[in-house]
Amino acid sequence: MLILVVGCGNLAIFHIAVQLGEAMDRKLAAILAADVVGYSTLMEQDEQGTFERLRAGRKELFEPEIARHHGRIFKLMGDGLLAEFASVVDAVECAVALQRGLAERNSSFPEDERINVRIGVNLGEVIIEGDDFYGEGVNIAARLEQMAEPGGVYVSGKVAKEVEKKLAFGFEPMGERLMKNMDEPVPVYRIKLLGAPEIRSRRRRRKSYMPGAAAAAVALLVFAAGGWLYFNFFGAPASANVPSIAVLAFDNMSDDPNLGYFSDGVSEDIIAGLARAPDLSVIARNSSFTYKGKPTDVRQIGKELNVSYVLEGSVRKDAERVRIVAQLIDAKTGGHVWAQRFDQSGSNPMALQDAITDRIIGAISSDTGQLKRSRYSEAWSKDAASLEEYDYYLRGHDKFMQYTPEAMEEAYQIWSEGMAKFPDSALLKLKMGFLRYARAVNGWSQDTAEDLRLIGELARQGMSSDNLSPLERKMGHWLLAYANLVERDFENALREAEAAIALAPNDAFMVGTLAEVPAAAGDIDKAVSWTDFGSRNDPANVILALTKGWALTIGGRYRESDEAMKALGDWFATIPLVRAINAVNLGEVDEAKRHVKKALALDPSWTAEKWRTATFVDADVLDRQVSNLIKAGLPEK
Repeated sequence: MLILVVGCGNLAIFHIAVQLGEAMDRKLAAILAADVVGYSTLMEQDEQGTFERLRAGRKELFEPEIARHHGRIFKLMGDGLLAEFASVVDAVECAVALQRGLAERNSSFPEDERINVRIGVNLGEVIIEGDDFYGEGVNIAARLEQMAEPGGVYVSGKVAKEVEKKLAFGFEPMGERLMKNMDEPVPVYRIKLLGAPEIRSRRRRRKSYMPGAAAAAVALLVFAAGGWLYFNFFGAPASANVPSIAVLAFDNMSDDPNLGYFSDGVSEDIIAGLARAPDLSVIARNSSFTYKGKPTDVRQIGKELNVSYVLEGSVRKDAERVRIVAQLIDAKTGGHVWAQRFDQSGSNPMALQDAITDRIIGAISSDTGQLKRSRYSEAWSKDAASLEEYDYYLRGHDKFMQYTPEAMEEAYQIWSEGMAKFPDSALLKLKMGFLRYARAVNGWSQDTAEDLRLIGELARQGMSSDNLSPLERKMGHWLLAYANLVERDFENALREAEAAIALAPNDAFMVGTLAEVPAAAGDIDKAVSWTDFGSRNDPANVILALTKGWALTIGGRYRESDEAMKALGDWFATIPLVRAINAVNLGEVDEAKRHVKKALALDPSWTAEKWRTATFVDADVLDRQVSNLIKAGLPEK
């Protein structure tokens, strides 16, 4: 059937990765996480020289050292990198070798020109998604790296226990640390990096080369500041129209000045979450945090960091309550795009931090978020002759999200015009696939069979394009989930849905609307979990209550479904139709008949045959639903 608004817009957030892990491959791996500190001054002093040292250093130390220790870099993001090793001994030895190499190279530079790296190493289970990894093993490594001091290596207790008798250097216990999304604290150890001076005296390097391990991560920092170095190094596809944002360090407004760590943690989590949005470029922490504690002119920051938007805010925490005020500002005009206050109570500071940062990320980067809305006006302000591929996408998406038959046809005309101008556009092909799906499942199609046929065709055409952007990859997996749903291949539909969410785990709109896929596959608990995540982080999206109700109806939880949908009203024909199914199964046939009358008043074209054509669930479930609707008075044809 359906009900869902479909579309697309935005280190993996661990709790989502765990939810997805059931259908993905797993393995035990040693994960090395590293990021660069102390970057901005170096770039200000000698941008061109830094670029040259980055390029040379990447080849000299970073890539060969990890390769020599049998590792593989699987992610470069923001100001950091992640690598995996089959051997935890290799991972730790590599971390130490990198820090020693960096120390050697830094010795040739004045202190204010040095680039330092901090590293975390963990041994744990990871979830495999293509060439990428997610899960606890990655999450803990990233947290260890954030704890480490510049030039240091922190490891988990598992790592220390595994290698302490196999390697020559020692480990200093740093106590147990509570980490986000972990029920139990993790033992943390710092590696005693002894012997570096002797190594430096035996292996001299030229001053002109920067640390290789820093090179790749700093390359991404340079992308944050200017953009072009990123493409030069890594050739990652992205649209020049993708908005960019800098998240400033949130102000600590608590009575206790020592709670600055909490406000910094909120800011860093927002940066990490926004960095997972495929259609958003996020400035690295080391660039945006240079303004911490200083008077700020947002327009000047926008020029210096080359960003379209700036997010700033404040944190006030006392006892078991935290209040965060966030505001999004247009960096060109200085005008406020959006502002909101978030309040949360609880005894676990990590949970407080998670709850609010997830809501802020959803409000900004979700498919219904503030950045997408802000971009609509820019697209509509252009004349037709100057429209680019991304403008057509935004214009059509603006209409599509109004979710009426009339607006849907306007989106169709916009995207058809765009496809005529850009016939190879994967972006527009995928969006047209979403439109075909929406028309078919909501009964708005003039040719349902043709629309359903084209969903899979457009999805596979789009995904076959070369050099897909992160946004297009996310959209492709999302649309393929629907294509497989239409083809009643529920197992592959769920796999594609999980792949889409893995690419943008903070897109509350997408996570919530995709819940119909696990529902159709029979995993009702997962479907409810996804809708709850979507509603929690995108509370204005009332359609998710319908999605949740639909999932509960499929699972035979009719009373729960009706409670979830009761507050929606009867503005959309499928709402009373789903409630009619619930009522029949609860023995309330007269109530079911009233619901069907409301549905036909909203859209008289609905019949039992049409329901069967537009609903994608198990055949036995569908037969029961059709029988229920006929009993409630829906015409058979």
